[in-house]
Amino acid sequence: MNMSAFTGIDPFLDPADRILAQIAFNIQLPPSLHGKAISRYEAVRRHLEATTFFSDGIEHFYPQGSMAIDATISTRGTDDEYDIDIIAQLAARYRRLGPLGVLLTLEAALSDYPVEKVIRQTRCVTLIYADKMHLDVSAAFREGGTPERRSQIMHAKGPNPSADDCEVPSNAYGFAEHYKERTPVETAVTEAFRRKWEVYDRIRADAEVDEVPDQTPFVVKNTATLALQLVKRHRNITYDRKRRTGRMAPSVLLAHYAARSAVPNRTLTDALINLCNLLIVDIRRATSLGRTLVVVNPTWDQDEFTDRWPESIAQQEEFAGDLVELVTAVDQLRSGKLDPIDVPKRLRQLFGDYVVTEAIRKLAQDNGDAVRGATQSYTKTGGILLPASAVATPALASPKTASPISASRHDFFGDPV
Repeated sequence: MNMSAFTGIDPFLDPADRILAQIAFNIQLPPSLHGKAISRYEAVRRHLEATTFFSDGIEHFYPQGSMAIDATISTRGTDDEYDIDIIAQLAARYRRLGPLGVLLTLEAALSDYPVEKVIRQTRCVTLIYADKMHLDVSAAFREGGTPERRSQIMHAKGPNPSADDCEVPSNAYGFAEHYKERTPVETAVTEAFRRKWEVYDRIRADAEVDEVPDQTPFVVKNTATLALQLVKRHRNITYDRKRRTGRMAPSVLLAHYAARSAVPNRTLTDALINLCNLLIVDIRRATSLGRTLVVVNPTWDQDEFTDRWPESIAQQEEFAGDLVELVTAVDQLRSGKLDPIDVPKRLRQLFGDYVVTEAIRKLAQDNGDAVRGATQSYTKTGGILLPASAVATPALASPKTASPISASRHDFFGDPV
């Protein structure tokens, strides 16, 4: 892991960055739930290893995707549902079962696991917990003689074997390490969020019911990851708000562009806009050539991030349009061109009712009477001062009755689950 660090910029200092950072804070997996997620995937590993079929058959069990790069966000507007993605690297002897056989066997081994529901998906088995956390376990076989940990994951729709069943190249571990190298720690960002989480955990301490073991340290490391979380959130909310069907742009693809666009010591708004613009340019270039976007894992070119999305040129152009909408709104936000009365409404369209409501509430609380009684909305330099009307909306007065936008659940690869 790259241990170098930069100072970075505290995202809670600039007015425009502050509201976006607070939204990002509200959609993140809290450290307490991060600890619970760690304990749960370790418990699943122990359960599988205790079964007769998988005894001594699991070589590695490790997080992939957002959990591996500390970019997990809530999948619902109520900020209470999280997806955790896990790779179970199996011994080669299980390969004889075929992709569907492996998934069916994994499902059977987890069928009596104490959760609300166990669901076999096309590339994983999903455990749904009572508190709405989802844990997706993907079975993989290591490719011998290749850099760690190039593997093949199972793909089979079922319920019967099909000619479409196959093994799909994947190097989730390699990509996570690549992402961490490209997005070094920014100490000002880390420290700002550490203080935020300390306050949050003190407030939540009395409400915690489940005991969790010593937590794996969780920090928000840089603005690149904050920008990634905001883009993922906007994707989810827009997908649901516009009542779309089919797959979404996969999170692994967005993480790839976050790593590519990462520049230390950049403001959050700059990081967010640059991430979006890099994606927009590549999508529009592909469209101009009459083809869909093709992006591969930088640590293994056989692992294609776009193997199932976009499904068409129209679909990728639709997403590019969503990103243009986000860039336009963020640019208006930081430049002061957005009518102050419209700020809360616009933010809710972009990121969902509940988390924006809570972000505004928290900012009002932090700023006290100066914000609560503000009649002006922007400073002369374009800084946001939330209007009193934003603080006094019915949704803010009664967060439990807010009407959240619930984005349809998709896994790290953009598939509906």
